[in-house]
Amino acid sequence: MMSIMDPHHYNEIIRCLCVLQYLPSTAVNTTLQLQELREQMLELNISAYIIPGTDAHLSEYIAPRDARMAFMTGFTGSAGTAVVTHTKAVLWTDSRYWAQAERQMDCNWELEKDGEDTRKHLQFPPLETQEDYELNLGSSNHSLKSIPTNLVDRVWKKRPSILSDKPDRLPDRVIRNTWQDKVTLIRSQLRDNPYQPTALLLSALDETAWLFNLRGSDIPYNPFFYSYTLLTMDTIWLFLHMERVTEELKVYLNASCNGSLCVQLKSYDSVLAEVKKYVAQPKVKVWIGTEYTNYALYEIITPQDKLMTSSYSPVLTTKAVKDETEQRVLRNAHVRDAVAVIQLLMWLEKAVPAGKETELTAAEYVNKCRSKQKDSKGPSFETISASGPNAALAHYNPTAETSRRLTVDEMYLVDSGGQYLDGTTDITRTVHWGTPTAMQREAFTRVLMGNIEISRTIFPSGTRGMLGRRALWEVGLNYGHGTGHGVGNYFSVHEWPVGFQSNNIPFKEGMFTSIEPGYYKENDFGIRIEDVVVIIPAQTKVAAVGLPKSEDYYLGTTWNTALFDASLQWLNKYYETIREVVGPELDKQKLYEEKDWMLRNTEPFTSPGSSASTSISSLTLIALAVALVHDII
Repeated sequence: MMSIMDPHHYNEIIRCLCVLQYLPSTAVNTTLQLQELREQMLELNISAYIIPGTDAHLSEYIAPRDARMAFMTGFTGSAGTAVVTHTKAVLWTDSRYWAQAERQMDCNWELEKDGEDTRKHLQFPPLETQEDYELNLGSSNHSLKSIPTNLVDRVWKKRPSILSDKPDRLPDRVIRNTWQDKVTLIRSQLRDNPYQPTALLLSALDETAWLFNLRGSDIPYNPFFYSYTLLTMDTIWLFLHMERVTEELKVYLNASCNGSLCVQLKSYDSVLAEVKKYVAQPKVKVWIGTEYTNYALYEIITPQDKLMTSSYSPVLTTKAVKDETEQRVLRNAHVRDAVAVIQLLMWLEKAVPAGKETELTAAEYVNKCRSKQKDSKGPSFETISASGPNAALAHYNPTAETSRRLTVDEMYLVDSGGQYLDGTTDITRTVHWGTPTAMQREAFTRVLMGNIEISRTIFPSGTRGMLGRRALWEVGLNYGHGTGHGVGNYFSVHEWPVGFQSNNIPFKEGMFTSIEPGYYKENDFGIRIEDVVVIIPAQTKVAAVGLPKSEDYYLGTTWNTALFDASLQWLNKYYETIREVVGPELDKQKLYEEKDWMLRNTEPFTSPGSSASTSISSLTLIALAVALVHDII
């Protein structure tokens, strides 16, 4: 056991108070909340307390009331795990957030960088599954135990309250399958599973939202509501906050009957007791997806022969493949969203040289443009609007204190997206309105090459991830985030388990994923180019395989030409698609100036070193591309 009372702990507090004046202005003083948390730990004889950067559903994006890690550490990134002992406070996060964590945390906290050797520090690295925790802690003579009361909540005096908004059903025009159809489909997967599970426990918020075609507003930028579902072959239990249940919702869910397609509504807080009661029955086995099931639920499903696990539930793997209706409406959402992006880029090209616009005003402008589009439900995440050194933080968000003025002398990165009743969008563009450095030009061109390389790739069905980093690796460059993630139909902007990481599922026809290589030079600039693609079948000489095809129809005003002829042909086809698909939408909305701007910026490239026309924002980058063609070939 670790020492509970250690004079070194108090010396550290004194030291930290003394040096606070030397910390960045963005650092948060966490001395008081750490002291109060340790007092709570002492009362319960707890040696180490784990504070995940997530909620009870292991969500990537969380409500303000669940931001316990941010409250305790000051760090607001979307990925991380904090551990507090009586003598140390340590945060682990990945390379996307290292610089951000160093800006936001005070000297009470140590930063452990995921991917680097942590053996010289506290022996409690973040772990992926419940089994990982048990295995690693057992070898150090410690045990993991869930406790009924969250200690951070005791310390957090002004914790935000839960919203009162009620869940809404999706309109029939954007769905193909009713919730009854989906329940029947998932039950067939339970019945056909060789391990014979009798029930499926759904913990991820998007699982329940998808199953019942319902959306909510508990999580900023994500249309989810707090819920769990326990599905058996003859019962459906939906756990939610009962004060939100309307008569309309009861009718929609057949909540007044007891049949196999009647939903039994239960209190959100009763899920532990009800699951425990179900598991106590003989001859039952509960299937869970370990990626999104919290430890409190996991530990009550005992003995082990009553538990069946997989990384992802059948709901998540089924949801990942879009049906014909979902594909059609998701494409439509992207076309309307492209209009907003074109409006932003055209406005920036005019406004930035005047020197009055900032990262914040640019973010506000694109959000305003999206809000005017049909079926808009707001942004899909907080817009990443970053100029110069701020863009080197891959997931930077501007504030009144950090927002920089946009100038023609710096690169500007904007990563933004929208929520619509028919789809979720996500796009990143990087532009420069002046004269980029040679380093910036080369990095931009190689990031673009990675994007096109993946977009042109033909691969066997079932392939698990692709690289797209070759062009960067050739000159010793790289990036510290994933190459892509799933995108869904009015869901979270990061829809797992689709993507390019090792823990993603194999690609199948009908999946949508982003492609977003990048490069970030600390304290200087950042580059990312992101599109959304759909996996479609491709006919080859020997057999049919999958091919990712771009379907987002976004305008890329800073595309380069440092590419092979095949890539230039792909780029020209991309421009042609923009004209054919987005052009009529601009006409429909009577945005004739925007259409003229789009046509000027999508003239075909006539040779590896020239284009039929160029815009101010892309001229210097295109000029660089000519030189790089010779260097690469």
